[in-house]
Amino acid sequence: MRRDEVWLDGGPMGAQRVIAHGHFGRPFLVFPTDMGAATDFEERGMLDSVGQLVDGGRAKLYCLDSFDRSSWRNPQLSLEQRARAHLAFEAFVVDQVVPQIHRDCGGPQEVGLLGFSFGAFHAANFSLRRADLFPLSLCFSGVYDVSVVGGGWERGDTAYFNNPMDYMRHAQGDHLDWLRRRCRLLLVCGQGAFEDTTGALQSTRDFASLLQSKGVPCELDLWGWDVPHDWPSWKAQLAHHLPRFC
Repeated sequence: MRRDEVWLDGGPMGAQRVIAHGHFGRPFLVFPTDMGAATDFEERGMLDSVGQLVDGGRAKLYCLDSFDRSSWRNPQLSLEQRARAHLAFEAFVVDQVVPQIHRDCGGPQEVGLLGFSFGAFHAANFSLRRADLFPLSLCFSGVYDVSVVGGGWERGDTAYFNNPMDYMRHAQGDHLDWLRRRCRLLLVCGQGAFEDTTGALQSTRDFASLLQSKGVPCELDLWGWDVPHDWPSWKAQLAHHLPRFC
């Protein structure tokens, strides 16, 4: 299986790596778990679970390192400051990673998103904020109200417009109509250990209900009580769902 690692200019973030797996196929950008690394996807067996799709030229996967430690998970910052810090990561993805994917794929094309645990929040948020670039988002065991990370003593516009449960609750008009036409989200969650204590199960249900009430195409898939918030679950869920989208 082809594996390429490139380093891109992350601006204030410094040099950032992107690990690409595969030689051809629909491109997917992969957000890691909370404060995770770009190598987690292969080291945790996720790549093996969809290896036939990658080797067969149906999917090409681009894995990122997390920036959460400096943004959403920085305890020294208020929620608003964390959201502002996150904008550096957003700029890196939009201005550096997407053009690199386009170059690697031989030209501009739509990019799908994959996210696991806190990475699912990123996948949903990027898709809804930049549906022009990322119309498809596959989200596994996510929490979609980012205010739960803390820092709530200052909560302003930047935090609001990066919190899907906030901005989608009030979405309306032409922009909402555009999202209805443009976006498609898959929300997957188990009902086993830690899906409740992390808040993922309830948040997934609530977010799916909100999107469906707004008419944004959203598929909810809840797995059984024996499916915990952990890598083996995500391996099985990804192997089950990804073939439908590439």
